[in-house]
Amino acid sequence: MSTTVDDEGVPGLAWVTMGLGWDPETRRWLAGGRPDIDLNAAALMFEGDVLVDTVYHDQLISQDGAVRLLADSVTGEEPGDDEVLTVDLTRLSPNITTVIYLVTSYAGQSFEQIDNAFCRFVDGLNDIEFARYILDNGPNRTGFVPGKLVLTARGWQYQPIGVAIEANHPVEAIPQLAPYLS
Repeated sequence: MSTTVDDEGVPGLAWVTMGLGWDPETRRWLAGGRPDIDLNAAALMFEGDVLVDTVYHDQLISQDGAVRLLADSVTGEEPGDDEVLTVDLTRLSPNITTVIYLVTSYAGQSFEQIDNAFCRFVDGLNDIEFARYILDNGPNRTGFVPGKLVLTARGWQYQPIGVAIEANHPVEAIPQLAPYLS
């Protein structure tokens, strides 16, 4: 996996878009074919170290309406971003202190088995991409934690994490996220 993001983070954000893309499975087996590649974008919202809300393929909008998953591709067949997750930090519930982003491989393929997989982050106010992670040919893992949004004295800041984990679903990732909440 590779990344292009400033390790110091990106301060002063108000609207963040995460785009997730990948290419579909190119080989089909006649008997017992391999499932389509189904990567999923998720945002997990925390108050301190307590999970209070999650947006993913089964819950497309956060309780406060500030976080939305706009597309849930199950094949990766479209060019560009196959899934788009938006966070309007001006509407986020005031008790939220951290938003952790997550990518999981729902069908169970590891990133080393997926072609042209990436996730990218865009400052929605000025349409500038500030982080990009190349996930294809990465580790033999099914989950990836690209980064988090943290409420600081200077406002919301994106901080890169860039860690591969073993998780096909956000629920499987939750116990692995504790180190990134401090």
